[in-house]
Amino acid sequence: MQSVNIATIDFNAWRHNLSCVRAAAPGCYVAAVMKADAYGHGLLRAARALDNADIFAVARCDEALTLREAGVAKPILLLEGFLRPEELKLCVQYELQAVLHHESQLRMLEITRLNKPVYLWLKIDSGMHRLGFAPNRVSIVLERLAACRNAAVGLRFISHLANSDDPGDPYNCYQIDTFNNATQGRVAERSMANSGGILGWPETHFDWVRPGIMLYGCSPFKGGIGADQYLRPVMTLESRLIAIQYYSIGEPVGYGSTWRCPRDSRIGVVAIGYGDGYPRNAPSGTPVLINGQRAPLVGRVSMDMITVDLSDLPSINLGDSVTLWGRGLPAEEIASKVGTITYELFCRVTSRVVGVEVNNND
Repeated sequence: MQSVNIATIDFNAWRHNLSCVRAAAPGCYVAAVMKADAYGHGLLRAARALDNADIFAVARCDEALTLREAGVAKPILLLEGFLRPEELKLCVQYELQAVLHHESQLRMLEITRLNKPVYLWLKIDSGMHRLGFAPNRVSIVLERLAACRNAAVGLRFISHLANSDDPGDPYNCYQIDTFNNATQGRVAERSMANSGGILGWPETHFDWVRPGIMLYGCSPFKGGIGADQYLRPVMTLESRLIAIQYYSIGEPVGYGSTWRCPRDSRIGVVAIGYGDGYPRNAPSGTPVLINGQRAPLVGRVSMDMITVDLSDLPSINLGDSVTLWGRGLPAEEIASKVGTITYELFCRVTSRVVGVEVNNND
């Protein structure tokens, strides 16, 4: 029996969003970021839809092995690099490229016996202060890599923007200058731009861009939605109305009786809850979309159900499809209502939700 809860994954939207990346950063190579099961959209699905990217970027070795074991031959970059000697050897076995960001990795690279060298992306901490070598250590690291037989010829430089969701933040300029100064005069390809950099900071495009959230149809900017940048949502999360109830003014709805009917009300029950990944902290008033019409959530989100006020929507009927986010209802809006980001909404969708692949042409 098919689940009542479906995440429709639009392959044409994925391809369209990748074309938007190339239009925004012409002449650049594209590293499609597909970590965390492709932001909850399905890693192997993403590999098929985004096959025209130049390299796939994942966080960890297990994600890369999932791709290789499924027959994906495209170059793969490990954004967190290798954590143990065993993973370094897997980089050789499965032809994985790795970000080098820490002294412990460098030592491991120098002392581990490998059959052939590994292609590396040297991470420079331009101001994110999470991973990467300090700019004043780059020369020393490069000297050690030049003497290391396990480091392949063709090193690339990589860094990451901390505040690219705010195009007006001057810290972006500071990071760009820091990265430029650290790599000045060095002959190597460079990568800095995430989705915010691609769309807001052309100076960060360099040789490689690394789109993440924009590939999935969402804006990387605070207060923005994907449509602002001509992006299309890849995931549409849907459920169904399983009951319609009638309650009098003043009657409570849901756990804790936190919401009471302000009038005689027609209340719909939708078969989705936090057990499916819908955010438990979604407040009353958070919209859902039913037959193109918005209805507000009322009361607390339950494990398996939410309740919505249908009092002003007499045409809505039992069994109608309900969109929680996606086509017609931006995920950015829902994320804003619950005080989170779209990345988290997508990644928290659980296995109770069935993924259905489509190719929409609009």
